[in-house]
Amino acid sequence: MDGPVKEVPPVAAPVVVPAATPAVHPGGPGGPGGPEAPGRARPAAGTRLGPVALVVAGGLSVQFGSAVAVLLMPRAGALGVVTLRLVLAAAVLLIVCRPRVRGYGRADWGTVLAFGTAMAAMNILFYQAADRIPLGAAVTLEVLGPLILSVVASRRLVNLLWAGLALGGVVLLGGGGFDRLDPLGAAFALAAGAMWAAYIVFSARTGRRFPQADGLALAMAFGAVLSLPLGIAEAGDTLLVPSTIGLGLAVALMSSVLPYTLELLALRRLPAPTFAVLMSLEPAIAAVAGFLVLGQFLSGTDALAIALVIGASMGAVRTRSRSADGA
Repeated sequence: MDGPVKEVPPVAAPVVVPAATPAVHPGGPGGPGGPEAPGRARPAAGTRLGPVALVVAGGLSVQFGSAVAVLLMPRAGALGVVTLRLVLAAAVLLIVCRPRVRGYGRADWGTVLAFGTAMAAMNILFYQAADRIPLGAAVTLEVLGPLILSVVASRRLVNLLWAGLALGGVVLLGGGGFDRLDPLGAAFALAAGAMWAAYIVFSARTGRRFPQADGLALAMAFGAVLSLPLGIAEAGDTLLVPSTIGLGLAVALMSSVLPYTLELLALRRLPAPTFAVLMSLEPAIAAVAGFLVLGQFLSGTDALAIALVIGASMGAVRTRSRSADGA
């Protein structure tokens, strides 16, 4: 949940990165522009669809985490929730990953710092939006960032079609009521979308520069440091209440640790434009979760919107799979 994007790196062939070695560079053997190893079999369709499952699983985790965050916001405020989410997520990732800090160059650290900044800004802006406008509208406006990234970064004309179809679904899901929203809340949501686009770009770059989730752990720690003064200023001692910490840990695990890790792994094998279109599944997942968990009725327009978004996402995946077959 990072502005105009000038460059989206090419995508490496699906690889499994050993714990002690960095990710394979896209230009290496088997990647775009690199020679294919002799006798190397092409990845099966199921292997290519694996990253898509990671993205969907991450989206489901985020939506349930958002439900817990709604319970927490009256206690700690929007900035307090962000601080708890990032600080606790960073602590978990640093303990689990134990990332090394030696052996990286200036460009590597620049990527991590940019990733952490985008992550913190995305969360701060989104929760400010959710504090002022309905959650569904906030998610719908926020997802415009990845959709615009898909259009700007795409090198295939057909991706414009899928992005346009997803955009139509997102607008329908908003119910045409954006003119009645609090203007500041809507502005926060749109700004969060821009940071989401930046998050996609720098997550992909971080995943290639650092092994496993090491880069994510370091970026999360930097984002936590950025958000900490804001959270303390708004929530104060409330951040130390055990029940608040418990809810914050649930939000951190469900909305940050699990989905961000899954997305980072997916971005090692998915092009950023395809990933951006898949992000348009978020409002649809939120609507379905609202129906199943909260009993919120889905209108015919909502169902059509969800169908458009899912159709666009499936089209983007099929286009990517055909491109891989012809590589």
